Amino acid sequence: MALTTPVLHTARLRLRPFAADDADVLFALHSNTRVMRFWDSPPWTDRARGELFVARSGRMAEEGTGARVAIERSADGAFVGWCFLGERNADFRSASMGYCLEEAMWGHGYATEAAHALLRWGFDTLDLNRVQAEADTRNAASARVLEKIGFVREGTLREDCVVNGDVSDTWVYGLLRREWRPAPAPVPSR
Repeated sequence: MALTTPVLHTARLRLRPFAADDADVLFALHSNTRVMRFWDSPPWTDRARGELFVARSGRMAEEGTGARVAIERSADGAFVGWCFLGERNADFRSASMGYCLEEAMWGHGYATEAAHALLRWGFDTLDLNRVQAEADTRNAASARVLEKIGFVREGTLREDCVVNGDVSDTWVYGLLRREWRPAPAPVPSR
């Protein structure tokens, strides 16, 4: 069953479906070694990966397995990054959540704000009961974001990733509907 990828507005952000012309900003984001430092894959080296990412985002919605949305600043339309609710299982009412932001956008609360909006959509529209997220144990900033929005650290996957020869552990977080404390409702799209 296809999902309608949401357009959500927060006080400072607009979350929207990806467009073909987002491929370049996605390539710039995912080719940044500092941004990709804690990811489970190396930085991109081929611009075509951005086009593939946009296409896969559309297929995700068509297949009903989730929504991956671009985040842009409302004030000036600047690309902030992206976030997703994916690996959706309608039978279990569960999904996974993640986000990736431009390095210049770190530390401004954008990840927290975007994640709140997407979680509200997931719990209210998709009727999710559980959302899971993961963070590299070296990525304290991402762990803080997850904990600020109510995720509980449930465990550690030991040495579960090896990227460019670098072995890392991953924290697993969960957020249940009954524990969810939503931020103010997003402004409806215009």
